[in-house]
Amino acid sequence: MTPTPLVTATEVGKVVTTAEGELTILQRISLNVASGESLAITGPSGSGKSTLLGILAGLDLPSFGEVELCGESLTRLDEEGRARVRAESVGFVFQSFQLLPGLTALENVMLPLELHGSREARSLATDYLKRVGLAERLTHYPQQLSGGEQQRVAIARAFASQPRVLFADEPTGNLDIHTGATIIDLLFDLNREQGTTLILITHEERLAQRCGRRVHLVAGALEPERNAEHNPALASEHNPQEA
Repeated sequence: MTPTPLVTATEVGKVVTTAEGELTILQRISLNVASGESLAITGPSGSGKSTLLGILAGLDLPSFGEVELCGESLTRLDEEGRARVRAESVGFVFQSFQLLPGLTALENVMLPLELHGSREARSLATDYLKRVGLAERLTHYPQQLSGGEQQRVAIARAFASQPRVLFADEPTGNLDIHTGATIIDLLFDLNREQGTTLILITHEERLAQRCGRRVHLVAGALEPERNAEHNPALASEHNPQEA
């Protein structure tokens, strides 16, 4: 039985108006992502990867086509409705960490939980920071943390709300090779543990290979999909559907 898609894009396109005329960023993208699946979006710079991620996450709207996220039609909701879906079901990890400099590591992780009305924000935030190896950094501010530690805080913040879908945009882009490898392991450990659907943008082949599927964008269009069948060990270990 085919799993019901958790994220669906149907004939999605994005066109913007520039001084030189209309510019097509995405060309009729159709894509299904099932619950618990891990998907890498790859492609050269300027191919439309971040635009596609933003549309799938409800941060942006397509010029045409339909997007459904967790059973809700994002293209038929207003911004308040899309914000509600994101708050209830979505987590984000960005290349630039997106931590608030005036808050400690603990407070950064607590904030979205508190905004969502959690009465256990402090205990949940503490638990997830411990799980990412930052038990001794709870009261440190972002500027007191290394890049890898800041990204760990961002991952703890994303997973603490137990999202159904986690979107990651170049999560290892600002990290050295060793730290990036640690962050990759952490992402997939938590992904497998919680059964979270993972959709990420990456230029890194080692990160793309950890995903069960990948799609490749060139000039805003999808090339035929590749999957992890060439490496069954990776596919079975890191894709919850195949485990």
